Amino acid sequence: MAAPIDLELKKVEIQRVAILICSHLFSSVLTCSHLFSVFNSSYAFSELQVKMIDTQQKVKLADLQIDQLTRVQKHAKLTHAEITTLPDNTRLYEGVGRMFILQSKEEINNQLMDKQKTADEKIKELEKKVYLERSVKEAEDNIREMLLSRRAH
Repeated sequence: MAAPIDLELKKVEIQRVAILICSHLFSSVLTCSHLFSVFNSSYAFSELQVKMIDTQQKVKLADLQIDQLTRVQKHAKLTHAEITTLPDNTRLYEGVGRMFILQSKEEINNQLMDKQKTADEKIKELEKKVYLERSVKEAEDNIREMLLSRRAH
């Protein structure tokens, strides 16, 4: 998407051209103002559509991230449950790249608990997407109102 300043400059340029065309083609000020209002409403309509699509994409991305973090959390929880059943003197190895490093049971448990906490915090943060969903609903409502007002005219 273009920068907001670029969009505003383009909008002002198009408005100037529309006014010039109106003044040359039509002598009626009413017709020019009607054309100008149609231009502004179609511009606003397209901006609302862009905002709605962008917000819907953000909501989908948040849902995907929540799903992925839930899998990470479940994996860490199951691994932690299995490790706690092992005797304390069991040799445990952590996979790092293409090698395995000997770690203590306590250290691996701490890493798994940290992984669960981090995933839980991120999930809670992403679930605050209520704002995004409300934004989508507002954009949809504004588009509906705009379409209804166009049909009424």
